[in-house]
Amino acid sequence: MPKARARRALAEKRPFLLASIVAALAFYYLRSGPWPELWFIPIKGAATALLAVYAWLRHSSQDARLLAVMMLIAAAGDMVAEFDGTAAHLLYFGYHVVALMLYLRHRRVMLTQSQKVAVVALLLVPSAILYFLNVDNGGGVVTVAYGLALGGMAAGAWASSFPRYRVGAGAVLFVAADLLYFASTGPLMGSAIPQIFIWPLAYLGQLLVATGVMTTLRKRDPELKLVSSLDEILEQRRRR
Repeated sequence: MPKARARRALAEKRPFLLASIVAALAFYYLRSGPWPELWFIPIKGAATALLAVYAWLRHSSQDARLLAVMMLIAAAGDMVAEFDGTAAHLLYFGYHVVALMLYLRHRRVMLTQSQKVAVVALLLVPSAILYFLNVDNGGGVVTVAYGLALGGMAAGAWASSFPRYRVGAGAVLFVAADLLYFASTGPLMGSAIPQIFIWPLAYLGQLLVATGVMTTLRKRDPELKLVSSLDEILEQRRRR
């Protein structure tokens, strides 16, 4: 009963968030079926794009708008990744830049020594891993630069004042998914591990980031909350 009540509340108050989760699950479980893979590219993109709609409707601040832009860029990258990895990572690079802009607007005032170490590690480790994954191709300055952008995004999330174990953890999950993607063209080529884990890690990371940021924004600026169109309709019916 409590679970059914929670699902009903989610459907009524956050329909786009629920639709996003449904789309993510549909892509993951149905893509191995007998249907053409091209059919599932829009579903994959919709999963993240609906997080953008959720952010846009739940809050009217500039930060919520930045989050929505982030998610739209990620949605485009998710779809393009199905047929062009280089173009997808150009889009993801844009995602990292916008995400870092958002996180820097909410820098944590004080960091402990261990937190500073974690931030530096998150900044540098992705580039080091990407260098060794591509060492046979000369490492690649572009790949290492992308690794810095990826690490900068995660480091910014971890050092921000957003909940570390939602937004920070979500950013780290996205990093793990991206590193798995690069590994799938190298040491994990032919392995089922990337196929199984990349999408769940990436989507769960985005979900944690979106919900963590939005929860914080709504607590800090409740007067800027936007009511979804569904809530408005329900409220108008109650008044009648």
